[in-house]
Amino acid sequence: MATTDRQATTLALAHALSAAERGLAVLPLSRSKLPALRSPHRDDPAPSPCHGACGRLGHGVYDASSDPDRIRELFAAAPWATGYGIACGLPPHHLIGLDLDVKTGTDSSAALRELALRHLFTIPPTVVVVTPSGGRHLWLSGPAEVVVPNSAGRLAPGIDIRGAGGYLVGPGSRTGQGVYAAAPGTAHLAPASCPRSLLRLLLPPPRAHHALPASAGGHGQGLVQFVLAAHEGQRNTRLFWAACRAYEDGIGPALVDPLADAARATGLSEREARATIASAARMTGHRP
Repeated sequence: MATTDRQATTLALAHALSAAERGLAVLPLSRSKLPALRSPHRDDPAPSPCHGACGRLGHGVYDASSDPDRIRELFAAAPWATGYGIACGLPPHHLIGLDLDVKTGTDSSAALRELALRHLFTIPPTVVVVTPSGGRHLWLSGPAEVVVPNSAGRLAPGIDIRGAGGYLVGPGSRTGQGVYAAAPGTAHLAPASCPRSLLRLLLPPPRAHHALPASAGGHGQGLVQFVLAAHEGQRNTRLFWAACRAYEDGIGPALVDPLADAARATGLSEREARATIASAARMTGHRP
């Protein structure tokens, strides 16, 4: 490994340990901002949602820990890591991340200000992380009893939400695009409480409950949970795989609505979810 890479890994570990001292659960990331450790189930013919129950490393955000010994173990297993992710939705902060992007050609900061004016909330002083592209991550703390899902562009164009099952790239991380850094004067702050009116906007609207038919059995529920466990970068892949298994096992039509609901909870749009399920139906020789 090049000296610069070793230095980046050492710095990433130091920053990760510092974040853990604040109660944040972390995991090592590669320069691509993806989890540095590959899944131990990647070669399994029929991978199942394990979430780390197998005891091996490589389960993405489910590896995240605030225990210093565990963090050192994770980084020792991934000496190529140059950054770290901070898991959202976990105690004590129940972190919610507002990702204000600048690469889409939209003014996400202006969109957030418009939302604040329209719904009568203000963003209190909180941790702000500046991304290499010039975007910003705003850290907020949510209530323990509320699960905020990940979403992309649902709140407003250019604003992505990192919630339960997601993670934020931590300040001090080095990626292929550059370094993430805390905005001046914010590094010492604790994540501020998410305004109630904003929190309501982050939650998906109530939907009719699609009960699984008895014919779907535990396998059908397992496929739905597999989709619910997806984080960014896995959502379409997990949904497609689960839908293919459902159609192959003869329960595809019964799981269309539950799988679509699960995909929406991870941040996919209704259109994206339905299109992916339809593709799985065609791939397995069924009519969507």
